[in-house]
Amino acid sequence: MSTLQADIQAVAALKEQAGSSWDAINPESAARMRAQNKFKTGLDIAKYTADIMRADMAAFDKDKTKYTQSLGCWHGFIGQQKMISIKKHFNGKTDRRYLYLSGWMVAALRSSFGPLPDQSMHEKTVVADLVRELYTFLRQADARELGGLFRALDAAREAGDTAEEAKIQDQIDNHVTHVVPIVADIDAGFGNAEATYLMAKQMIEAGACCLQIENQVADEKQCGHQDGKVTVPHADFHNKLRALRYAFLELGVDNGVIVARTDSEGAGLTKEIAVVKEPGDQGDVYNSFLDVEEIDVADMAEGDVCFNRNGKLVRPKRLPSGLYQFREGTGHERCVFDCIEAINAGADLLWIETAVPTVHEIKGMMDEVRKVHPDAKLVYNNSPSFNWTLNFRQQTFDTWTAEGKDVSAYDRANLMSAEYDETELAAVADERIKTFQADTAREANVFHHLITLPTYHTAALSTDNLAKEYFGEQGMLGYVAGVQRKEIRQGIACVKHQNMSGSDMGDDHKEYYAGELALKAGGAKNTSNQFN
Repeated sequence: MSTLQADIQAVAALKEQAGSSWDAINPESAARMRAQNKFKTGLDIAKYTADIMRADMAAFDKDKTKYTQSLGCWHGFIGQQKMISIKKHFNGKTDRRYLYLSGWMVAALRSSFGPLPDQSMHEKTVVADLVRELYTFLRQADARELGGLFRALDAAREAGDTAEEAKIQDQIDNHVTHVVPIVADIDAGFGNAEATYLMAKQMIEAGACCLQIENQVADEKQCGHQDGKVTVPHADFHNKLRALRYAFLELGVDNGVIVARTDSEGAGLTKEIAVVKEPGDQGDVYNSFLDVEEIDVADMAEGDVCFNRNGKLVRPKRLPSGLYQFREGTGHERCVFDCIEAINAGADLLWIETAVPTVHEIKGMMDEVRKVHPDAKLVYNNSPSFNWTLNFRQQTFDTWTAEGKDVSAYDRANLMSAEYDETELAAVADERIKTFQADTAREANVFHHLITLPTYHTAALSTDNLAKEYFGEQGMLGYVAGVQRKEIRQGIACVKHQNMSGSDMGDDHKEYYAGELALKAGGAKNTSNQFN
């Protein structure tokens, strides 16, 4: 018996108990509404999606072609349309395709202060609000799709087409939800470990099964692709990792996933000298990367901070801001150390920010991590901050040069130029971009590939194209040819925007409540019928 049929019977039993006061209640209508609201709470979603993510991680351990992907979404509608599109183009499936919630986009697009840089200045609660909003829109997508199937089922019944009825009933019984895991950015935790715990609880209660946290100073956090990043000693960061785990466990999301991000590759500063309890411990290793100079006691100035290193007095280089400086060229080592220690402290996945997207650099660091933790898996940011075209053309240029191939037709510094778009070098570079995710999954154990803020850029690009045409010579044709006609040709569901906003579902409910007295919006005079 299908879940829908079981619910019909359950509501029918309740109706029988209630007596005549429930005469107008249709058990099948109630069962349909239950089916359209499969997830009752954010915690239901977090538990469901955590199980999906854990299963995907296990599958990836066995087969490196089964990596996962996501796109950053800054609004519920954007996330909804993405998942509708995925189901449309990939046989109704959502397998291994997630959503990403970018702290950068929250700061730039969702704060009541207006656009802000990615420095954790936005309101803490807006992150959980966006998680909740994304899942509200995904649940609505389920309800809308099932509503269409229920209408088709009724039509098949009215036509007496039992084969079509059985086919649609099977689609209802095996409906694939639009609800998928969200990898959600909690920045550097928005304060101390207790603040991190409280923020995590809000995000998990909103539906987040996976939280990504970075090892920067919370009140001086920078975007991973900008300068001025300041990291914290491992003890501080690991307190926050444990705070996340406690939040998951308290709320019963035992499978919750923690992504530990290290910004050490690009961060040359620290706010603190780590506490050392014994030689060679975590704090001692952290301090070993500091840029220091050996001094005598007589050389100490008033207010100097000095410490003992291997029996010698050393003074770390300190900026006027009070921050301490790491030695040049230690970023690779620090990233490896950060990753090993993060897994030791309970992280499930790792995230390494790199300056450029190169397979060998990511592989080099992960090879070192996997000597200690063989199954260590990476989340990698396929960032729009990288100039992918220029980077991969230059990588191809350098490879060809090393191989002795003639590159005299190319200016390495100017390879972004459109004049190279149709060249062999450009074609080879594009092929490398195309296979980058599969290559790094295989070579560097990258389990999850994401683009942090692609929909920020697509919104800007599509709006620019529309504004140029509509306000220019094309006038209304700028919208019709550039948007609506393409929506119709490509089968974009929201061309029927009334339906997408829930109008048809509202009509269904009106009919449930009032029967033939219902005043419905979807009649013959509805202009949306032009798109049928």
